[in-house]
Amino acid sequence: MSENVGRKRFPDFDLAGGTYIVTGGARGLGLCLAEAIVEAGGEVHCLDRAEKPEEEFEEAKQRVRPESGGSLHYAQVDVRDTKCLDEVIGRIAARRNRLNGLVAAAGVQQITQAVDYTAEDVTRMLEINYTGLFMTATATARQMFKYKCRGSMCLIASMSGVVANKGLLTPVYNSSKAAVIQLARSLAMEWSSIKEDGTGGIRVNCLSPGHIITPMVEKNFEEVPGLKEKWEGENLMGRLSTPQEFKGACIFLMSNASSFMTGSNLIIDGGHTAW
Repeated sequence: MSENVGRKRFPDFDLAGGTYIVTGGARGLGLCLAEAIVEAGGEVHCLDRAEKPEEEFEEAKQRVRPESGGSLHYAQVDVRDTKCLDEVIGRIAARRNRLNGLVAAAGVQQITQAVDYTAEDVTRMLEINYTGLFMTATATARQMFKYKCRGSMCLIASMSGVVANKGLLTPVYNSSKAAVIQLARSLAMEWSSIKEDGTGGIRVNCLSPGHIITPMVEKNFEEVPGLKEKWEGENLMGRLSTPQEFKGACIFLMSNASSFMTGSNLIIDGGHTAW
């Protein structure tokens, strides 16, 4: 019998036994990444502002294979509600006295010419895309420090944080994602090394996708005729991506496979920014 029989393939990508939080996890990219962590063996708690998750979430739950060891859960949380966010994350960590990582995917977009934005528009978007993400990361870190858990955070940014998207007027969204990329560097500087009291050891990286076909993007196509074709033409691969194409990157960033990676921004855009 081969000595490899019964051994896990690529054990560095294994997330079994860990507890993870995914914000924006009710649908779209967030849910897809949550499902990836479940497939790798993790217990995943999806947080989103909807009272109940959409049918897409229930379908994902049905796909969970018991033999993976993973599980998928849901809690209603608006990332702008810092008190509720702290309480929910605290309860999740207390279930098993551990918290091993975060995928921060909650975000909103608004198509508006810069001269037509109101201060209220800007504040609303930044409250979710930046402040909410920041507060989620710090609430998670406090629990990881409390239980002295090493782990990883994957902040979902965007290639829009490094380039302006042709044909799409989203100046606040773009600048909020640029802020997330810089935030990851700053948090990585504070949290990556292990301190004398045993805290730390939290790696923080960004995942910056290119154009993905999600409900938010499909709404963009309705609002801007011809946008889909334009984006496809601006891409080295001549097509847009699907959420499933980012699952591997998420597992890489959350697992020991990326153990020497922190403060980085992983751009996966089909070559859009390589022109």
